[in-house]
Amino acid sequence: MSNPGQKVVLITGCSSGIGLRMAVMLAKDEKQRYHVIATMRDLKRKDKLVEAAGDAYGKSLSLAVLDVCTDESVKQCINGIKDRHVDVLINNAGIGLVGPVESISIAEMKSVFETNFFGVIRMIKEVMPDMKKRRGGHIIVVSSVMGLQGVVFNDVYAASKFAMEGFCECLAVQLLKFNVTMSMIEPGPVHTEFESKMIQDVRQKEFPGADADTVNYFKNVYLPSSVDIFETLGQTPDDIARCTKKVIEQGSSARFRNLTNPLYTPIVALKYADETGGLSVHAFYHMLFNLGPLMHVSMKAMQYLTCGCLRSRTVSPN
Repeated sequence: MSNPGQKVVLITGCSSGIGLRMAVMLAKDEKQRYHVIATMRDLKRKDKLVEAAGDAYGKSLSLAVLDVCTDESVKQCINGIKDRHVDVLINNAGIGLVGPVESISIAEMKSVFETNFFGVIRMIKEVMPDMKKRRGGHIIVVSSVMGLQGVVFNDVYAASKFAMEGFCECLAVQLLKFNVTMSMIEPGPVHTEFESKMIQDVRQKEFPGADADTVNYFKNVYLPSSVDIFETLGQTPDDIARCTKKVIEQGSSARFRNLTNPLYTPIVALKYADETGGLSVHAFYHMLFNLGPLMHVSMKAMQYLTCGCLRSRTVSPN
């Protein structure tokens, strides 16, 4: 039960990673401004969250079952909240998918969209009418830099994030009229168990349907480069949680797009520097196929070249 004056914050996907750290950080807010409803599909996976929350559990943090992939679960969860009142909705639940597109079934692709795209829409559709009636609220969507700039071998995941960015960009305009704020959180690489397990799994996976050259490029060129990028540019879940908390604190003045990692800004900037798309496509090609063996050096160079003016355009985790 929230105290008077506390904002009710509902977060999806809190069993681990970014969602868990967001829930704990907001629940442990020094000024006690938030009551967090941390949700997950299976409450049997609550132990890590409960342990991290400590004394906040049962006070400023409560748990609820929520599967963003079913209408009934979403409605039941929101109906279980007093007066259905949610001040801040954080859409964090998501799944990844990486690999040669020839080897990915349509069913797998639909599963990614069901969570990453339609899951977000289900949540927004359920809380938005009440926010519009109250003329207040904040909808936050954890997107990705891959919602702005596609990355090779992440075709389906990037497509789901692109779709979400477009949907939210349209809706944000309408919501302004009702004093409801829409914000996108756009991390680059993040060090989580989810990411490391996914990379480990795909290394051992077979890719039926994909030609030998493509599988070779994926396993022996893309994956080593990907690991290097994560090691050099990767942030922690706490970094993303701090950025999100800052966006919540900004309220109605919060920016629509919030890149969390200043080191990734030059990569995204390539896309907007050339409306034909050639610059970013060829830059990624050269980074992967020509600079692959020198990826670590090129990543360090990118760190050096990222100037203060670009850093100031991101939400600093500090």
